[in-house]
Amino acid sequence: MVSIGVYPALASASVHTAEIFTTLVSGASHFKLGNVRKDMILRLVVPGIIGGATGAFVAVWVSANILQLMVGCILLFMGLRILSSFAFKKVLHFRKERPSSKMLVGLGYVAAFLDALGGGGWGPIATTTLVTNKVEPSKAIGSVNFAEFFVTLTESITFIILIGPEKFSWIIILGLLIGGVICAPMAAWGCKKLPQKMIGTLVGIAVMTLSIRMILKFFRIL
Repeated sequence: MVSIGVYPALASASVHTAEIFTTLVSGASHFKLGNVRKDMILRLVVPGIIGGATGAFVAVWVSANILQLMVGCILLFMGLRILSSFAFKKVLHFRKERPSSKMLVGLGYVAAFLDALGGGGWGPIATTTLVTNKVEPSKAIGSVNFAEFFVTLTESITFIILIGPEKFSWIIILGLLIGGVICAPMAAWGCKKLPQKMIGTLVGIAVMTLSIRMILKFFRIL
């Protein structure tokens, strides 16, 4: 949306408004299929709500170009790490205990803040961090998607208050909503059925693709 001339804060606001519904469907699907780790949710949601509201406020007043480059470089490194761990290792070991509360709280805040700001995204940052901390990819994706509904709802309400609903492009929001609602259950089913090695490899490739695109956009190559 930014690449076609939509103001960054308005683009972020529109996407997150559509995501209220898509993340609700996605989160419910992941929960029903057993992809959600309940012991991580509260530690992601509460700081995520605070970080999302803060990021939305900052997005209205501050340019995030440099931040996008930094996040793109970080995600590229994390994507390479994930890809090397899943694509080239024969034996995979996942942790049964949850990551520390300190790590989850910090991750929830930072991922939501950057998500609202438009610099990275809740999913790529939160999911890749959990996967690199040896959480099963399906559980990482499912838990992050479940928590995302609450984060997205907070961000959208904050944007509506700061920007005003009359400035939103509701046709774009409707299109994003319809596509997301259709695809979300299929993605949740895929996380449940596909081998963890394949999911991890796909996550690594997706994150690397996103990060390269962010870096190229910063240098105006795209």
